[in-house]
Amino acid sequence: MTPQNILVLGGAGMVGRAVCERLVRRASSMPTPAQSPRILVPTRRRRHASAVQPLPHVEVIETDVHDDAQLLRLVGQAHAVINLVAQLHGSEAVLARPNVGLPTRLAQACHQAGVRRVIHVSALGVDQPSSRYLRSKAAGETALLEPHQRGALDLSVLRPSVIFGAQDKFTNLFAAMQAVMPCVPLACAQAQFQPVWVDDVAEAIVRLLDGAVPRQDAVVECAGPEVMTLASIVQLCGRIAGHQRPVLALPAPIARLQALCLEAMPGEPLMSRDNFDSMQHPNVATGHHPGLASLGIASASMAQVLPTYLQAPAGPARLDAWRARAGRL
Repeated sequence: MTPQNILVLGGAGMVGRAVCERLVRRASSMPTPAQSPRILVPTRRRRHASAVQPLPHVEVIETDVHDDAQLLRLVGQAHAVINLVAQLHGSEAVLARPNVGLPTRLAQACHQAGVRRVIHVSALGVDQPSSRYLRSKAAGETALLEPHQRGALDLSVLRPSVIFGAQDKFTNLFAAMQAVMPCVPLACAQAQFQPVWVDDVAEAIVRLLDGAVPRQDAVVECAGPEVMTLASIVQLCGRIAGHQRPVLALPAPIARLQALCLEAMPGEPLMSRDNFDSMQHPNVATGHHPGLASLGIASASMAQVLPTYLQAPAGPARLDAWRARAGRL
């Protein structure tokens, strides 16, 4: 039997790491090594994929997925493609390259290489896009849904709410802020989310890859069990981390000014005016498409998962950080 290799675009990120770990377990369960697929993870710089490089069955490839010829060579080695690439911040042109251009070129490469199975991670809110980011994700979906509707692709689209996990820059940031600040000045404090654990998203991708359910509806909404406001998420992060601070909800004009100041700072912004625009509509499941339950997944809540990585160690373990620091002196 020919191994059915899997190409994971964006495999070096937080979701990609969780997906690769599950695919490795899947590959390791094959009856014979000859049947075990390779998990191909392209990256511009090998060091960016250091988290997945040691995993068995994973092959990290230095390449540029935005180059047509290189993308076609990658797709030609695969039986299925998982696209996790996304850009959250930037101008319309910056967002268009990964969020619209790559899905468009991926559809073309799959057609040329004869690859049909594609799983694409999009975002909740693309059906009513209120920001440049959501409009770009909606256009990226359309680029893949059109060939799917013509029968040229076997496509599954996952639309997650905000994704949290041990390596995220979301819950960890809110916990860290409350460790040093007397209060949290918060834009869009009443914005609604349905946070979903990264491991549940990864499990959904693998189950779809294995054909766990019929795919009459190409879209699956990936949402956790609870609708939460941004303020309640911040408070939960602080409480579990052991230093909850009051939340100061900012009026809309001041919140937008805060977003402008943050996006003007060097590096990846903590927030932008485009994020502010995204949060003007609830980032929750609509119920118009199947959810995680349709894949047999009982999604975990933040209250269940956050203590596994935000909770301060108790007993002798609370001194581990000091011991590690002393060992480096």
